[in-house]
Amino acid sequence: MERIRLTGAQATMLATLYGKAMDARSPNSVLHDTMALEAVRRIDHDFSKVGIKPGDASTVALRSLHFDGWTREFLAAHPEATVLHLGCGLDTRVFRVDPGPGVRWFDVDYPDVIDLRRKVFPEREGDYTLLATPVTPAGWLAQVPADRPVLVVAEGLTMYLREEAGRELFRAIVERFPSGQLVFDGFSKRGIKLQKVNKAVQVAGATLYWGVDGPAELESIHPALRCVSAVSAFDLDGFDRVRLAYRLLAKAARMIPVMRRMAIMYRLEF
Repeated sequence: MERIRLTGAQATMLATLYGKAMDARSPNSVLHDTMALEAVRRIDHDFSKVGIKPGDASTVALRSLHFDGWTREFLAAHPEATVLHLGCGLDTRVFRVDPGPGVRWFDVDYPDVIDLRRKVFPEREGDYTLLATPVTPAGWLAQVPADRPVLVVAEGLTMYLREEAGRELFRAIVERFPSGQLVFDGFSKRGIKLQKVNKAVQVAGATLYWGVDGPAELESIHPALRCVSAVSAFDLDGFDRVRLAYRLLAKAARMIPVMRRMAIMYRLEF
């Protein structure tokens, strides 16, 4: 059993991991992430206190399933590419997607998170690198070859960044690579203000900072950026598989624009 001492934004990854593990145990699993379930068994932590209940698990899994889909789409179109999985936490996306031999994949997170990944997940063959560094500032990008199209996956990350730091990170990526996509989820400014009702954030002692009110704010980061998808978290495929309370919440949110825009999955191209 691996003992952990994580606080703040880093600790929120435990809620995400637990949600995927609980989903994997369900007979109606969305993501089938059995590696997440095994990781929970190997970590010495009281997961009942991370702010995620078993009934919430499918909503966590739906978000990851959506980003897995975008990742597979990009790699199908670009079989020789670089993937930067920013704030990877204990996500097993590289194992779920299982990229081909032409893909160079980097999982990037704080040193203590990367150390924990090495302990709970098996080594992976191929062009796979664990980078132990904060994602901002972006000086670590110098370690990444810039000779291929890049896919940047930042699930559950941007809201924890200061706005200018996040914008500088995106600019640095666009200016380093020849082309690519950035896929990530963002909260609206109202969503940031409501962080006190986000149980997982409060339990971890984390703080949300960067709120995004629509594609125009993101496209203003760099002239080369163009938003090609902006999908509400309440419009994701699979809500028919979540518990009744969430189905009713999603139905109500779709009818109220301010709620529908509170959490968005973005896909930007450059």
